[in-house]
Amino acid sequence: MKKKSKRIEFRIVSPQAEKVYLCGSFNQWSESSDPMKKDGAGTWKKTKVLTEGVYEYKFLVDGEWTLDPECHDATSNKFGTENNVIRL
Repeated sequence: MKKKSKRIEFRIVSPQAEKVYLCGSFNQWSESSDPMKKDGAGTWKKTKVLTEGVYEYKFLVDGEWTLDPECHDATSNKFGTENNVIRL
C-alpha cells in the first residue's frame, strides 16, 4: 500500500530574526535547504509535503537551534538536547 502524503505548514514566531531554516530528518538536517519566509507579523513559515511517518525537526534561527514552541512532542537527541517530533 502506498504511503499518503500530507502538506504540513511549519511556523515559528520570531519577528527579530534575520534568517530561519527548517531542519529535520526529512532533509538530512540540512542547515540551508529549507529556508523559511517571514510574513508581515513576524511569523516564519515553510510548507513541506511529507509521507506518513515519524520525523524529528528543529528550527535554525539566526544560527541558534530552536525548538518549536507550538509542538509538545519532543525526544532526546545525541547532542544532549531535544528535537521536536511530528507523527503523520
